[in-house]
Amino acid sequence: MRGLQGKVAIVAGAAAGNIGGATAVRLAEEGMKVVAADFNEANAKAVADTITAAGGTAVAKAFDITDESSYKELIGFTVERFDGLHGLYNVAADLSARTLGRDGDITSVPLDVWDHTIDVTLTGYMYGIRHALPIMMEQGTGSIVNTMSSSVWMGEDVHVAYQAAKSGLVGLTRHAATVGGKHGVRSNLISPGVILTPAALAATDEQFREEILASVRAPRLGVPEDLAGTVAFLFSDDGAYVNGQSFLVDGGANFT
Repeated sequence: MRGLQGKVAIVAGAAAGNIGGATAVRLAEEGMKVVAADFNEANAKAVADTITAAGGTAVAKAFDITDESSYKELIGFTVERFDGLHGLYNVAADLSARTLGRDGDITSVPLDVWDHTIDVTLTGYMYGIRHALPIMMEQGTGSIVNTMSSSVWMGEDVHVAYQAAKSGLVGLTRHAATVGGKHGVRSNLISPGVILTPAALAATDEQFREEILASVRAPRLGVPEDLAGTVAFLFSDDGAYVNGQSFLVDGGANFT
């Protein structure tokens, strides 16, 4: 990808084996300086260590996406360490049994699950944009990518909090695209389909994966690296005229 060498990126939600971890690695392979940030510092450090072992530049940083001061401190740390911020990728989510596993339909979802899901996946993303956008606008360049979900386009009879939070990212991202666009700052969405992360593999059996594959217009299910390549494009000069858009990365499971 053109224009990434020496630029600075934050991956907010960088865990080894997952979409964020794979994206941090890909961005470093493209020459970016990467801050791998995660609630679990050990997860972030594993990603940063992988990057540095391969000759890339990366540091790990623990942060809490539900705490605005923590996100603001992460961005300040990045700018101080690398003298700028050119890419912000929001991918953090709580997919634990405690949260997603209790996220039922609208008649039964516990309010603590609703509140926490919105805090992580919508309000948390807003915190990052709120504090990154002015820096990028002052630079006259930058790219923000938020992670939605292809399930929003399908509709489900469960996970109402998750779908509501992810749907809200459409408005948030297009607002950021409008505010930042004339200042050279682009904001876009990516919507993954079924991605074979370690958590997904652990939570599904072969029969379920075969059923999902039958509904996909592709010969395989997705892997984290599929999303990583899309983020790299949107951060790069090759994506310089893409702003306010939503990219489905789901093997053709959905058409919009």
